[in-house]
Amino acid sequence: MHKAGFVNIVGNPNVGKSTLMNALVGEKLSIITSKAQTTRHRIMGIVNGEDFQIVYSDTPGVLKPNYKLQEDMLDFSLSALKDADILLYVTDVVENAEKNQGFIDKVIKNPAPIILVINKIDLSNQKKLEDLVAKWHELIPRAEIIPISAQNNFNLDYLLKRIRELLPDSPPFFDKDQMTDKPARFFVTEIIREKILKNYDREIPYSVEVVVESFKESDKQININTVIYVERDSQKGIIIGKGGTMLKKVGMEARKDIEEFFQKKIYLEMFVKVEKDWRNKDKILKSFGYKPE
Repeated sequence: MHKAGFVNIVGNPNVGKSTLMNALVGEKLSIITSKAQTTRHRIMGIVNGEDFQIVYSDTPGVLKPNYKLQEDMLDFSLSALKDADILLYVTDVVENAEKNQGFIDKVIKNPAPIILVINKIDLSNQKKLEDLVAKWHELIPRAEIIPISAQNNFNLDYLLKRIRELLPDSPPFFDKDQMTDKPARFFVTEIIREKILKNYDREIPYSVEVVVESFKESDKQININTVIYVERDSQKGIIIGKGGTMLKKVGMEARKDIEEFFQKKIYLEMFVKVEKDWRNKDKILKSFGYKPE
């Protein structure tokens, strides 16, 4: 009998959802930085075995939207509640358990089995962890609670074992050699965005969107042309840097990771354009792929 299902990863920002997703999939599909709101899309990672297929789904952290982009990000998170066969609610040892009660209420109403993952347990001690487990038992009584450290691969084997046991009987949803639902060019934009998140401060990374204009692949090389969109002229100057130094740095770092991802030589071109207030324009957000189906 073959088992398959959608295992959707939800929770507040910065609790380690993307680190967990990458660890479970065994590939770096979701970008990881110390900044909140790093993940903007719902990204699927597919793990195949002879008699099972697990379709993991990483989602943006749940937050109160301040602009239309964040509304769309919240929609991605809420959509993950609708089609989950198993719900992985991720929290950590630092955050206040009750900080997003509205979303917890939605999780409780979801009919799927709930595994509550307490991440970053290496930052806690036994007594604090026991108190936290008791607190979460009160908040979501039917959840199975599994403490882990995604970064240190602690207890992930047991988590995977429980996921496989809870998977419903089903044929696979995707081809057995498929690793994700996203096209190749999506990972180019995510790698560049990750480098921007790591190299710039304050509002700059959140005002940026990356679009692949062309992606031409030959046997030995991929030629990629990208545009980095910002909201204001002043941001364009910051992204480019004095004499183009910052843009060159981002380009070099991104090209290295893109070559590693595709295992091919990469020729990468990057341009910076201003699209005023793009985070609040429905038409532009749609063209950037932010409207959930």
